[in-house]
Amino acid sequence: MINDLLYILSYENIYLMANWGVIPFWLLLIILPNHRVTNFFVQSIIAPLLLASAYVFVAYNIFLEGNILDSFELYRGLDGLYSMFSSESFRLVFWLHFLSISLFLGAWISRDSQRYMVPRFFVIISLVLTYFTGPAGLLIYWFIRIFFAKKINFND
Repeated sequence: MINDLLYILSYENIYLMANWGVIPFWLLLIILPNHRVTNFFVQSIIAPLLLASAYVFVAYNIFLEGNILDSFELYRGLDGLYSMFSSESFRLVFWLHFLSISLFLGAWISRDSQRYMVPRFFVIISLVLTYFTGPAGLLIYWFIRIFFAKKINFND
């Protein structure tokens, strides 16, 4: 039983479940942005909680492995970052971080676009770019938003 659970919670399986698991949330944002199912699953805390749970599990395993001090390599320059990413657990924890932040951005873009009546075509382009590139998609949306909102507000 415990071996089965450990197999299910292998880093490879967590990676695959997280990667494939976020796709339905993104599809809901793209296809049904105003639907109550989207509001329940994507605009709520559900998706971030699932990704955060995986993140905490992997971070806890890093702690148990005694590699927690390796995380300070991040601040020693690009070579330190390269050294950190040689560890499977650190790559996974950063990937989970990227997936959760990108999905959060996607949900924000979806809500914000409704507020400023940005046409769906531009929202979909922004969401797809955010899914694949994170901050670059947000930047594209920001420029589109300025055009439709006819103002620049850094506090939204």
